[in-house]
Amino acid sequence: MLRGAASRCTRAAARRLSSSAAEAEAVAASPAAVGARRKPSLDEGDWSYHPEWWGEEDGPGEGAQTVFRRHSECGNGVVFVSAYPASRPATEHWPAKERWLQERNARLYPESAGADQFKILGYQWRVMRFNDHTRQSTAKVMTCYRTSGQRSLFLMQQPHVLAVPYVKSMVSAGLTTLPCSAYDLPEAASGQDNMKILCIGHGGGSLPLFLASKFRGASVHIVEIDPVVVSASIEAMGFPMSSVKGLSSESMLPADADDLLWGGIHDRISLHIADAEDFIVSDSNQYDLVFIDAYDGDDIFPNKLWDVDGTFMKDLEKKVHPDHGTVVVNLHSDSELPASDAESVDQFQSILPMGRQVSQVCQAYKQHFGLAFTAAVPWLCNITLVACRDKAITSGVRLGLSRRDFVLGKLLSKSDMVERALGLPFPCLPYIKNGFTLVE
Repeated sequence: MLRGAASRCTRAAARRLSSSAAEAEAVAASPAAVGARRKPSLDEGDWSYHPEWWGEEDGPGEGAQTVFRRHSECGNGVVFVSAYPASRPATEHWPAKERWLQERNARLYPESAGADQFKILGYQWRVMRFNDHTRQSTAKVMTCYRTSGQRSLFLMQQPHVLAVPYVKSMVSAGLTTLPCSAYDLPEAASGQDNMKILCIGHGGGSLPLFLASKFRGASVHIVEIDPVVVSASIEAMGFPMSSVKGLSSESMLPADADDLLWGGIHDRISLHIADAEDFIVSDSNQYDLVFIDAYDGDDIFPNKLWDVDGTFMKDLEKKVHPDHGTVVVNLHSDSELPASDAESVDQFQSILPMGRQVSQVCQAYKQHFGLAFTAAVPWLCNITLVACRDKAITSGVRLGLSRRDFVLGKLLSKSDMVERALGLPFPCLPYIKNGFTLVE
Protein backbone atom coordinates (compact mmCIF):
# COMPACT_ATOMS: atom_id res chain seq x y z
CA MET A 1 0.00 0.00 0.00
CA LEU A 2 1.11 3.57 -0.70
CA ARG A 3 -0.56 6.68 0.59
CA GLY A 4 -2.22 9.12 -1.76
CA ALA A 5 -0.21 11.85 -0.03
CA ALA A 6 3.08 10.02 -0.50
CA SER A 7 4.21 12.46 -3.18
CA ARG A 8 4.84 14.96 -0.36
CA CYS A 9 7.79 12.80 0.67
CA THR A 10 9.47 12.87 -2.75
CA ARG A 11 12.17 15.36 -1.83
CA ALA A 12 13.03 13.54 1.39
CA ALA A 13 13.28 10.24 -0.48
CA ALA A 14 15.50 11.85 -3.11
CA ARG A 15 17.84 13.10 -0.37
CA ARG A 16 18.05 9.59 1.07
CA LEU A 17 18.73 8.20 -2.39
CA SER A 18 21.62 10.62 -2.99
CA SER A 19 23.25 10.31 0.43
CA SER A 20 23.01 6.53 0.62
CA ALA A 21 24.37 6.13 -2.90
CA ALA A 22 27.54 8.02 -2.01
CA GLU A 23 28.38 5.95 1.03
CA ALA A 24 27.56 2.61 -0.60
CA GLU A 25 29.34 3.32 -3.89
CA ALA A 26 32.70 2.10 -2.59
CA VAL A 27 31.19 -1.28 -1.82
CA ALA A 28 29.20 -1.43 -5.03
CA ALA A 29 32.08 -0.44 -7.32
CA SER A 30 34.13 -3.58 -6.70
CA PRO A 31 33.89 -6.06 -9.61
CA ALA A 32 34.34 -8.87 -7.13
CA ALA A 33 31.31 -7.61 -5.26
CA VAL A 34 28.78 -7.22 -8.02
CA GLY A 35 30.35 -8.61 -11.19
CA ALA A 36 29.77 -7.14 -14.63
CA ARG A 37 26.60 -5.07 -14.73
CA ARG A 38 23.95 -5.85 -17.28
CA LYS A 39 21.50 -3.60 -19.08
CA PRO A 40 17.97 -4.55 -18.00
CA SER A 41 15.23 -5.04 -20.57
CA LEU A 42 12.54 -2.40 -20.95
CA ASP A 43 10.69 -1.94 -17.69
CA GLU A 44 7.02 -1.17 -18.38
CA GLY A 45 6.62 -0.48 -14.67
CA ASP A 46 9.33 2.17 -14.52
CA TRP A 47 8.48 5.09 -12.23
CA SER A 48 8.69 7.45 -15.23
CA TYR A 49 5.27 6.10 -16.28
CA HIS A 50 3.61 7.01 -12.97
CA PRO A 51 1.92 10.18 -14.32
CA GLU A 52 -0.24 7.85 -16.43
CA TRP A 53 -1.84 6.25 -13.37
CA TRP A 54 -1.09 8.40 -10.32
CA GLY A 55 -4.22 10.55 -10.60
CA GLU A 56 -5.06 13.39 -8.26
CA GLU A 57 -3.93 13.68 -4.64
CA ASP A 58 -7.22 12.56 -3.09
CA GLY A 59 -8.89 10.64 -5.88
CA PRO A 60 -8.60 8.99 -9.27
CA GLY A 61 -8.22 12.20 -11.24
CA GLU A 62 -9.57 13.49 -14.52
CA GLY A 63 -10.07 10.92 -17.25
CA ALA A 64 -10.15 7.90 -14.92
CA GLN A 65 -12.81 5.26 -15.43
CA THR A 66 -14.21 3.43 -12.42
CA VAL A 67 -14.40 -0.30 -13.21
CA PHE A 68 -15.11 -1.67 -9.72
CA ARG A 69 -16.71 -0.20 -6.60
CA ARG A 70 -17.94 -2.11 -3.56
CA HIS A 71 -18.20 -1.58 0.19
CA SER A 72 -15.98 -3.71 2.43
CA GLU A 73 -17.02 -5.14 5.77
CA CYS A 74 -13.39 -5.69 6.82
CA GLY A 75 -12.34 -2.14 7.66
CA ASN A 76 -11.32 -1.06 4.17
CA GLY A 77 -14.27 1.23 3.53
CA VAL A 78 -15.16 1.54 -0.14
CA VAL A 79 -12.89 -0.54 -2.35
CA PHE A 80 -12.76 0.72 -5.91
CA VAL A 81 -10.59 0.29 -8.98
CA SER A 82 -9.88 3.02 -11.54
CA ALA A 83 -8.62 2.44 -15.09
CA TYR A 84 -6.16 4.66 -16.98
CA PRO A 85 -4.79 4.20 -20.52
CA ALA A 86 -1.23 2.84 -20.71
CA SER A 87 1.21 3.99 -23.39
CA ARG A 88 3.26 0.78 -23.42
CA PRO A 89 3.38 -1.57 -25.16
CA ALA A 90 2.65 0.52 -28.25
CA THR A 91 0.09 -0.71 -30.79
CA GLU A 92 2.77 -1.95 -33.20
CA HIS A 93 3.71 -4.60 -30.62
CA TRP A 94 0.17 -5.92 -30.15
CA PRO A 95 0.20 -8.39 -33.12
CA ALA A 96 3.00 -10.41 -31.52
CA LYS A 97 0.91 -10.85 -28.36
CA GLU A 98 -2.14 -11.74 -30.46
CA ARG A 99 -0.14 -14.49 -32.19
CA TRP A 100 0.97 -15.78 -28.80
CA LEU A 101 -2.66 -16.00 -27.68
CA GLN A 102 -3.65 -17.84 -30.85
CA GLU A 103 -0.81 -20.33 -30.38
CA ARG A 104 -1.89 -20.90 -26.77
CA ASN A 105 -5.47 -21.41 -27.92
CA ALA A 106 -4.41 -23.88 -30.63
CA ARG A 107 -2.57 -26.00 -28.07
CA LEU A 108 -5.64 -26.10 -25.84
CA TYR A 109 -8.12 -26.59 -28.70
CA PRO A 110 -6.35 -28.22 -31.68
CA GLU A 111 -9.65 -28.65 -33.52
CA SER A 112 -10.19 -24.89 -33.60
CA ALA A 113 -6.73 -24.00 -34.90
CA GLY A 114 -7.09 -21.31 -37.54
CA ALA A 115 -10.71 -20.56 -36.63
CA ASP A 116 -10.24 -18.67 -33.39
CA GLN A 117 -8.73 -15.23 -33.67
CA PHE A 118 -7.63 -12.97 -30.82
CA LYS A 119 -7.63 -9.21 -30.87
CA ILE A 120 -6.19 -6.92 -28.21
CA LEU A 121 -8.41 -4.05 -27.16
CA GLY A 122 -5.67 -2.29 -25.24
CA TYR A 123 -3.56 -2.02 -22.09
CA GLN A 124 -4.59 -0.12 -18.99
CA TRP A 125 -3.28 0.76 -15.57
CA ARG A 126 -5.67 -0.42 -12.90
CA VAL A 127 -5.38 1.29 -9.50
CA MET A 128 -7.11 -0.06 -6.39
CA ARG A 129 -8.05 2.44 -3.70
CA PHE A 130 -9.54 2.25 -0.22
CA ASN A 131 -11.86 4.99 1.05
CA ASP A 132 -11.54 7.07 -2.12
CA HIS A 133 -7.97 8.23 -1.46
CA THR A 134 -5.45 5.58 -0.42
CA ARG A 135 -3.78 3.90 -3.37
CA GLN A 136 -3.57 0.26 -2.37
CA SER A 137 -2.22 -1.41 -5.48
CA THR A 138 -1.37 -0.69 -9.12
CA ALA A 139 -1.19 -3.19 -11.97
CA LYS A 140 -1.06 -3.18 -15.75
CA VAL A 141 -3.84 -5.15 -17.43
CA MET A 142 -4.27 -6.40 -21.00
CA THR A 143 -7.80 -6.70 -22.40
CA CYS A 144 -8.45 -8.89 -25.43
CA TYR A 145 -11.26 -10.87 -27.02
CA ARG A 146 -11.77 -14.05 -29.04
CA THR A 147 -13.58 -13.34 -32.32
CA SER A 148 -15.02 -16.73 -33.32
CA GLY A 149 -18.24 -18.23 -31.97
CA GLN A 150 -19.49 -16.48 -28.85
CA ARG A 151 -17.18 -13.55 -28.34
CA SER A 152 -15.27 -13.84 -25.09
CA LEU A 153 -13.57 -10.99 -23.25
CA PHE A 154 -10.31 -11.75 -21.41
CA LEU A 155 -8.57 -9.69 -18.76
CA MET A 156 -4.95 -10.48 -17.92
CA GLN A 157 -2.69 -8.73 -15.44
CA GLN A 158 0.85 -8.38 -16.78
CA PRO A 159 2.98 -10.31 -14.26
CA HIS A 160 6.29 -8.78 -15.34
CA VAL A 161 5.18 -5.24 -14.47
CA LEU A 162 5.79 -3.92 -10.96
CA ALA A 163 4.63 -0.31 -11.12
CA VAL A 164 5.16 0.81 -7.53
CA PRO A 165 8.73 1.33 -6.23
CA TYR A 166 8.06 -0.17 -2.79
CA VAL A 167 7.20 -3.55 -4.38
CA LYS A 168 10.46 -3.47 -6.33
CA SER A 169 12.25 -2.61 -3.10
CA MET A 170 10.66 -5.57 -1.30
CA VAL A 171 11.53 -7.93 -4.16
CA SER A 172 15.11 -6.65 -4.46
CA ALA A 173 15.92 -6.76 -0.75
CA GLY A 174 14.15 -10.05 -0.07
CA LEU A 175 15.49 -12.02 -3.02
CA THR A 176 19.11 -10.91 -2.52
CA THR A 177 18.97 -11.89 1.14
CA LEU A 178 18.17 -15.53 0.37
CA PRO A 179 21.40 -16.40 -1.53
CA CYS A 180 23.39 -14.58 1.17
CA SER A 181 22.09 -17.31 3.47
CA ALA A 182 23.21 -20.10 1.09
CA TYR A 183 19.82 -20.56 -0.60
CA ASP A 184 20.11 -21.67 -4.25
CA LEU A 185 17.92 -19.10 -5.98
CA PRO A 186 18.69 -20.16 -9.60
CA GLU A 187 17.60 -23.73 -8.82
CA ALA A 188 14.19 -22.48 -7.68
CA ALA A 189 13.93 -20.15 -10.69
CA SER A 190 14.56 -23.03 -13.10
CA GLY A 191 12.17 -25.37 -11.30
CA GLN A 192 14.86 -27.80 -10.17
CA ASP A 193 14.12 -26.97 -6.55
CA ASN A 194 10.94 -26.10 -4.69
CA MET A 195 10.42 -22.69 -3.14
CA LYS A 196 7.64 -21.85 -0.72
CA ILE A 197 6.53 -18.23 -0.53
CA LEU A 198 3.87 -16.62 1.66
CA CYS A 199 2.31 -13.23 0.87
CA ILE A 200 0.25 -11.68 3.66
CA GLY A 201 -1.96 -9.03 2.09
CA HIS A 202 -3.11 -9.38 -1.51
CA GLY A 203 -4.16 -6.07 -3.02
CA GLY A 204 -4.30 -6.47 -6.78
CA GLY A 205 -1.99 -9.49 -6.68
CA SER A 206 0.97 -8.03 -8.60
CA LEU A 207 3.62 -9.33 -6.18
CA PRO A 208 2.51 -13.01 -6.04
CA LEU A 209 1.95 -13.07 -9.81
CA PHE A 210 5.42 -11.67 -10.39
CA LEU A 211 7.00 -14.28 -8.09
CA ALA A 212 5.02 -17.18 -9.58
CA SER A 213 6.06 -16.12 -13.09
CA LYS A 214 9.75 -15.89 -12.15
CA PHE A 215 10.10 -19.09 -10.08
CA ARG A 216 9.07 -22.29 -11.83
CA GLY A 217 9.60 -24.16 -8.58
CA ALA A 218 7.46 -21.78 -6.56
CA SER A 219 4.46 -22.54 -4.43
CA VAL A 220 2.98 -19.14 -3.57
CA HIS A 221 0.39 -18.90 -0.80
CA ILE A 222 -1.51 -15.63 -0.31
CA VAL A 223 -3.56 -14.67 2.74
CA GLU A 224 -6.13 -11.88 2.39
CA ILE A 225 -8.78 -11.16 4.99
CA ASP A 226 -11.11 -9.14 2.74
CA PRO A 227 -13.17 -10.99 0.08
CA VAL A 228 -14.04 -7.66 -1.56
CA VAL A 229 -10.34 -7.02 -2.23
CA VAL A 230 -10.04 -10.49 -3.76
CA SER A 231 -13.10 -9.91 -5.94
CA ALA A 232 -11.68 -6.58 -7.12
CA SER A 233 -8.38 -8.22 -8.08
CA ILE A 234 -10.18 -10.84 -10.18
CA GLU A 235 -12.94 -8.78 -11.74
CA ALA A 236 -11.00 -5.58 -12.37
CA MET A 237 -7.26 -6.30 -12.14
CA GLY A 238 -6.87 -9.51 -14.12
CA PHE A 239 -5.82 -11.86 -11.32
CA PRO A 240 -6.44 -15.58 -12.11
CA MET A 241 -9.75 -16.67 -10.59
CA SER A 242 -8.87 -20.36 -10.22
CA SER A 243 -6.09 -19.51 -7.73
CA VAL A 244 -8.64 -18.45 -5.12
CA LYS A 245 -9.76 -20.91 -2.45
CA GLY A 246 -13.24 -20.54 -0.98
CA LEU A 247 -14.63 -17.66 -3.04
CA SER A 248 -17.85 -17.99 -5.00
CA SER A 249 -17.09 -15.52 -7.77
CA GLU A 250 -19.61 -14.30 -10.31
CA SER A 251 -16.94 -13.26 -12.75
CA MET A 252 -18.01 -12.71 -16.34
CA LEU A 253 -14.63 -13.91 -17.61
CA PRO A 254 -14.58 -17.13 -19.69
CA ALA A 255 -14.17 -20.39 -17.78
CA ASP A 256 -11.01 -21.25 -19.72
CA ALA A 257 -9.40 -17.83 -19.20
CA ASP A 258 -6.79 -19.00 -16.69
CA ASP A 259 -5.63 -22.01 -18.71
CA LEU A 260 -5.39 -19.90 -21.84
CA LEU A 261 -3.67 -16.87 -20.38
CA TRP A 262 -1.43 -18.21 -17.66
CA GLY A 263 0.05 -21.44 -19.00
CA GLY A 264 0.43 -23.02 -15.57
CA ILE A 265 1.60 -19.95 -13.64
CA HIS A 266 -1.77 -19.82 -11.86
CA ASP A 267 -1.27 -23.40 -10.64
CA ARG A 268 1.63 -22.17 -8.49
CA ILE A 269 -0.65 -19.80 -6.57
CA SER A 270 -3.14 -20.47 -3.76
CA LEU A 271 -5.10 -17.49 -2.42
CA HIS A 272 -6.72 -18.04 0.99
CA ILE A 273 -9.41 -15.71 2.33
CA ALA A 274 -8.53 -15.75 6.01
CA ASP A 275 -7.13 -13.77 8.91
CA ALA A 276 -3.32 -13.98 8.80
CA GLU A 277 -3.06 -14.83 12.49
CA ASP A 278 -5.50 -17.74 12.15
CA PHE A 279 -3.86 -18.94 8.95
CA ILE A 280 -0.37 -19.07 10.43
CA VAL A 281 -1.57 -21.11 13.42
CA SER A 282 -3.09 -23.86 11.28
CA ASP A 283 -0.70 -23.78 8.30
CA SER A 284 1.64 -26.77 7.97
CA ASN A 285 4.04 -25.24 5.44
CA GLN A 286 7.57 -24.06 6.12
CA TYR A 287 8.39 -20.97 4.07
CA ASP A 288 11.59 -19.81 2.47
CA LEU A 289 10.32 -16.28 1.95
CA VAL A 290 7.46 -14.27 3.48
CA PHE A 291 6.16 -10.89 2.26
CA ILE A 292 3.91 -8.81 4.52
CA ASP A 293 1.99 -5.81 3.17
CA ALA A 294 -1.20 -5.59 5.21
CA TYR A 295 -2.79 -2.19 5.79
CA ASP A 296 -6.46 -1.38 6.28
CA GLY A 297 -8.52 1.50 4.91
CA ASP A 298 -7.18 3.79 7.65
CA ASP A 299 -3.59 2.96 6.68
CA ILE A 300 -2.95 1.00 9.87
CA PHE A 301 -0.62 -2.00 10.06
CA PRO A 302 -2.43 -4.26 12.58
CA ASN A 303 -0.67 -4.46 15.93
CA LYS A 304 -1.08 -8.24 16.07
CA LEU A 305 1.22 -8.55 13.04
CA TRP A 306 4.12 -6.95 14.91
CA ASP A 307 3.37 -7.55 18.59
CA VAL A 308 6.64 -9.05 19.79
CA ASP A 309 4.85 -11.21 22.39
CA GLY A 310 1.81 -12.03 20.25
CA THR A 311 0.86 -15.39 18.80
CA PHE A 312 1.36 -14.28 15.18
CA MET A 313 5.04 -13.43 15.61
CA LYS A 314 5.74 -16.57 17.59
CA ASP A 315 4.00 -18.80 15.04
CA LEU A 316 5.59 -17.00 12.09
CA GLU A 317 9.05 -17.63 13.53
CA LYS A 318 8.28 -21.35 13.59
CA LYS A 319 6.96 -21.38 10.01
CA VAL A 320 10.03 -19.76 8.46
CA HIS A 321 12.99 -21.93 7.42
CA PRO A 322 15.50 -22.09 10.32
CA ASP A 323 18.58 -21.52 8.14
CA HIS A 324 17.67 -19.12 5.34
CA GLY A 325 14.08 -18.05 6.07
CA THR A 326 13.51 -14.38 5.24
CA VAL A 327 10.61 -12.03 6.04
CA VAL A 328 10.04 -8.79 4.13
CA VAL A 329 7.66 -6.11 5.48
CA ASN A 330 6.35 -2.94 3.84
CA LEU A 331 6.36 -0.07 6.34
CA HIS A 332 5.42 3.58 6.09
CA SER A 333 8.36 5.82 6.93
CA ASP A 334 8.37 8.37 9.71
CA SER A 335 11.88 9.77 9.18
CA GLU A 336 13.09 13.12 7.83
CA LEU A 337 11.10 15.29 10.31
CA PRO A 338 12.68 16.74 13.48
CA ALA A 339 11.02 15.48 16.64
CA SER A 340 11.08 19.01 18.09
CA ASP A 341 8.89 20.39 15.34
CA ALA A 342 5.52 19.54 16.87
CA GLU A 343 3.47 21.07 14.07
CA SER A 344 5.37 19.14 11.38
CA VAL A 345 5.16 15.91 13.35
CA ASP A 346 1.41 16.31 13.82
CA GLN A 347 0.99 16.96 10.12
CA PHE A 348 3.17 13.98 9.26
CA GLN A 349 1.13 11.74 11.53
CA SER A 350 -1.98 12.72 9.62
CA ILE A 351 -0.26 11.38 6.50
CA LEU A 352 1.33 8.26 8.01
CA PRO A 353 -0.53 6.97 11.06
CA MET A 354 2.00 4.19 11.61
CA GLY A 355 5.00 6.52 11.59
CA ARG A 356 5.84 6.43 15.28
CA GLN A 357 5.61 2.64 15.45
CA VAL A 358 8.17 1.88 12.71
CA SER A 359 11.11 1.42 15.11
CA GLN A 360 9.02 -0.87 17.34
CA VAL A 361 8.05 -3.01 14.35
CA CYS A 362 11.69 -3.31 13.31
CA GLN A 363 12.78 -4.32 16.81
CA ALA A 364 10.02 -6.95 17.06
CA TYR A 365 11.09 -8.68 13.85
CA LYS A 366 14.77 -8.47 14.76
CA GLN A 367 14.07 -10.11 18.12
CA HIS A 368 12.31 -13.06 16.48
CA PHE A 369 14.65 -13.63 13.53
CA GLY A 370 18.10 -12.45 14.57
CA LEU A 371 19.05 -9.85 11.99
CA ALA A 372 17.03 -7.00 10.50
CA PHE A 373 17.80 -4.16 8.13
CA THR A 374 15.82 -1.48 6.34
CA ALA A 375 16.03 0.26 2.98
CA ALA A 376 14.27 3.50 2.09
CA VAL A 377 12.00 3.37 -0.96
CA PRO A 378 12.80 6.01 -3.59
CA TRP A 379 10.05 8.56 -4.37
CA LEU A 380 7.64 7.26 -1.70
CA CYS A 381 7.22 7.37 2.08
CA ASN A 382 7.79 3.64 2.47
CA ILE A 383 10.50 1.57 4.13
CA THR A 384 11.34 -2.04 3.34
CA LEU A 385 12.14 -4.07 6.44
CA VAL A 386 13.94 -7.40 6.01
CA ALA A 387 14.33 -9.85 8.89
CA CYS A 388 16.36 -13.03 8.50
CA ARG A 389 18.49 -15.59 10.31
CA ASP A 390 21.73 -13.91 11.24
CA LYS A 391 24.20 -16.82 11.37
CA ALA A 392 24.74 -17.31 7.64
CA ILE A 393 24.52 -13.72 6.50
CA THR A 394 26.97 -12.38 9.10
CA SER A 395 29.50 -15.22 8.77
CA GLY A 396 32.83 -14.71 7.04
CA VAL A 397 35.82 -12.39 7.22
CA ARG A 398 34.94 -8.73 7.61
CA LEU A 399 38.33 -7.30 6.48
CA GLY A 400 37.99 -4.26 8.70
CA LEU A 401 34.43 -3.47 7.61
CA SER A 402 31.74 -2.57 10.08
CA ARG A 403 28.94 -5.07 10.54
CA ARG A 404 26.63 -2.81 8.53
CA ASP A 405 29.02 -2.48 5.58
CA PHE A 406 29.80 -6.20 5.66
CA VAL A 407 26.11 -7.14 5.40
CA LEU A 408 25.50 -4.51 2.73
CA GLY A 409 28.48 -5.76 0.74
CA LYS A 410 27.16 -9.32 0.86
CA LEU A 411 23.77 -8.21 -0.40
CA LEU A 412 25.21 -6.12 -3.22
CA SER A 413 27.45 -9.00 -4.29
CA LYS A 414 24.34 -11.12 -4.98
CA SER A 415 22.24 -8.49 -6.74
CA ASP A 416 23.53 -9.10 -10.26
CA MET A 417 23.09 -12.87 -9.91
CA VAL A 418 19.47 -12.36 -8.84
CA GLU A 419 18.79 -10.05 -11.79
CA ARG A 420 20.28 -12.54 -14.26
CA ALA A 421 18.65 -15.64 -12.81
CA LEU A 422 15.19 -14.07 -12.93
CA GLY A 423 15.60 -11.83 -15.96
CA LEU A 424 14.48 -8.80 -13.97
CA PRO A 425 13.57 -5.68 -15.96
CA PHE A 426 14.94 -3.48 -13.17
CA PRO A 427 18.20 -3.44 -11.18
CA CYS A 428 18.14 -4.55 -7.54
CA LEU A 429 21.17 -2.63 -6.36
CA PRO A 430 19.67 0.90 -6.12
CA TYR A 431 16.75 -0.38 -4.03
CA ILE A 432 19.00 -2.30 -1.61
CA LYS A 433 21.54 0.44 -0.90
CA ASN A 434 19.10 3.35 -0.69
CA GLY A 435 19.14 4.40 2.95
CA PHE A 436 20.41 0.97 4.02
CA THR A 437 20.38 0.69 7.81
CA LEU A 438 20.97 -2.22 10.18
CA VAL A 439 18.42 -2.46 12.97
CA GLU A 440 20.44 -2.34 16.19
